[in-house]
Amino acid sequence: MPPRVDVVIVFRAIPKGANFSKDEVRQNAVKAEKQYSKLIETLTRAGLKAVGRRGESQGQILVLVTCPQNMLANLVCYERNSDFLYGLPMSKLPSTGNEFESTPLSPADRIRLVHGFISSTPEDRGLGIIPRSKEWDLVESIMVLHDHDFNDQWIHLWTRHRIANVELEKIRDQFGDSVALYFFFLTAYTRALIFPAALGVIFYFYGTPYSALYSTLLLLWSIVFVEWWRLQERILSVRWCTRGSWRVEKRRADHIPNLPWWKQEMRMVASIPIILLFATILAAILTGIFVLEAFVTHLYKGPGHKYVAFTPTILFTLLVPRLLAIYQKRANNFTDWENHSHQSSHSSSLSIKVFTLSAMNAYLGLALSAFVYVPFGESVMHFVQFHLFNGGLHALALLDKFNVSFNATSNLGAGGGHGEKVGVAGLDLWESDRRSARRKLNPSRLQEQMFAFTVTNQVVDTFMEIGLPYILRAVESFRSGKGFRNGNSKGHGKKKRVAFDDEPVGQDAHGREEREFLEHIRSEVALPEYDVFSDYGEMVTQFGYVALWSTIWPLAPVMALLNNYIEVRSDAFKIAVHTRRPIPVRTDTIGPWLESLSFLTWLSALTNSALVYLFRPHDHHAHPLETTMNADVTDISQHLKHHQPNGLAATRELLMSALLIALFASHGYLVVRAAIRHILNRAIWTGSKEMKEAERTEREVKEKYLSSLGQVAPGDNVKLEYETTNEKDDWANFWATDEGMNDIGKMVKDA
Repeated sequence: MPPRVDVVIVFRAIPKGANFSKDEVRQNAVKAEKQYSKLIETLTRAGLKAVGRRGESQGQILVLVTCPQNMLANLVCYERNSDFLYGLPMSKLPSTGNEFESTPLSPADRIRLVHGFISSTPEDRGLGIIPRSKEWDLVESIMVLHDHDFNDQWIHLWTRHRIANVELEKIRDQFGDSVALYFFFLTAYTRALIFPAALGVIFYFYGTPYSALYSTLLLLWSIVFVEWWRLQERILSVRWCTRGSWRVEKRRADHIPNLPWWKQEMRMVASIPIILLFATILAAILTGIFVLEAFVTHLYKGPGHKYVAFTPTILFTLLVPRLLAIYQKRANNFTDWENHSHQSSHSSSLSIKVFTLSAMNAYLGLALSAFVYVPFGESVMHFVQFHLFNGGLHALALLDKFNVSFNATSNLGAGGGHGEKVGVAGLDLWESDRRSARRKLNPSRLQEQMFAFTVTNQVVDTFMEIGLPYILRAVESFRSGKGFRNGNSKGHGKKKRVAFDDEPVGQDAHGREEREFLEHIRSEVALPEYDVFSDYGEMVTQFGYVALWSTIWPLAPVMALLNNYIEVRSDAFKIAVHTRRPIPVRTDTIGPWLESLSFLTWLSALTNSALVYLFRPHDHHAHPLETTMNADVTDISQHLKHHQPNGLAATRELLMSALLIALFASHGYLVVRAAIRHILNRAIWTGSKEMKEAERTEREVKEKYLSSLGQVAPGDNVKLEYETTNEKDDWANFWATDEGMNDIGKMVKDA
């Protein structure tokens, strides 16, 4: 059995990919020697056991750290005291040696305590070994190792059994509260999708397009789910003894304690113009790509028109990911500059910034199609057609003025390819016939977009999470001559690796076991860190597609349900195989993502009411199976102008009516949410065993404190004894004379 390693500190003596001169190498070696010696001394002086081993590449040193039992007991005792002082429910962690032996720590609790002790600031009684900090700039990261036996069993359970059969407590014992809370949210959300999925199937086959009933039921479902989850967080936090865990959260290393509060607020406000700037740029890019894809590519008839259709996709691939990456970097910098004291508030601020643009990227295309392309497609097409044709005429007129001619290679469609001069009349690059342009409008554009977002994109995302890391790691392994292996397997193929001088090279079982153990560590170090942020973002974005836009295509919840059935397993596989083991974190909420869900639910009240009002069928004789957008886009455009002869005024009136209905739906949403929140609170939380447990634990802590002082708590069945004193009282006769009994006696006698 390999030795117990609680934490692995990745130390980089030589920066990766650096090309130093001899003097720089010498200086860097001296610096690395001093910092490494200080690292080992800091760990050992604190009571931890630490030893260094060579890493996979030159200059990489892996410091393996384990925590002795007595030191771990001290960390447990300190955490219990901290929980008590800050008003948390008393943790289930043992505090004495006897309790420690009878009730051992879970792996996640042990890792969390040791990792927190090493990486916390000295103000929080930690060692202050913080990766990439000024003092520890050669420390790359602090990671923990996978339990491969548990991972194999976990994947086996996910692949063979239903979701409900996987015990949440086992996930929490291995990966901590944060990961367990994510999987609980994912499974709860997946189960909740059964209702809108069934509803979508019914309305897709037996309902009418843009049904008001379907939209209303969908809105009620989204409100109920968000408010139900809000209560589930509270229940889980009581069950796991983590309610209010933000009070004992460790401080961030780069936090400036003496910064005035108003400066921090001003820094947070200063990020708003940056967000608006990037949002404006992203909106301009997406709108330009939308116009190019929906109109320009259909009007172009010149050379290579078949390939021009790929231009919007190429532009999107080149521009949008790069812009979002630049924004992500700026958002990180601004969030660091805001000087958040704790990681939870830092993550909350960063999540809001990042999700703002990711939601715009996800939903703006559908919004443009729903509120621009469908109602005004014909008008926009004619507008674009007019400007393109006139622009081409002006360009050719300008060329004629300067006596510029096209040769055969640049004018395949206008002049016949004979190299003759082409005049204005020879322009044949754009569709000039309005009827032909009108026929190019796509009547099923919204459905196709919904299918792409809810099916195609999710399949691609699953491949990027699961399949692509396998391919990249396999290529890298074969290039280095090691054969294929991953972070969870025991390796496949022969490995050509020369052992170092200080590594065990004997043929005994102990030496072979140690070599295999070190190889596993090196393979896990090469894996990327797991970030639950992206997984939450993916699910919240999907919730937005279902809540905001499934009125367009009622089968969207079905696709989301099928995707999540795979997603819940692929995420488990990703954690166990493709990423490092997550660092356990105490938390009692999913953080800002709950507020994002609430915002999307409110926004769905606006979008669904507007979609139903604008696009619901007015023909009462419509076929009951006509649930898709079978009507031509131009027919819908004509529907928006049904108040002829003043069609423009009628369109404005219709849009204003839609806006007023959306505002009314917004206020109605607030009333309905308040009612649902009250009902669910009374039905789920009030009188529940978790509520009673929360009250009992809080009272129990205070009773223990009073007992330690020799006091009696109210309600205890204890006889109170009092001593009478003979102190002098000038009003003793006043207190000794009672007239009440005399009056009652007179009343009885008179009666």
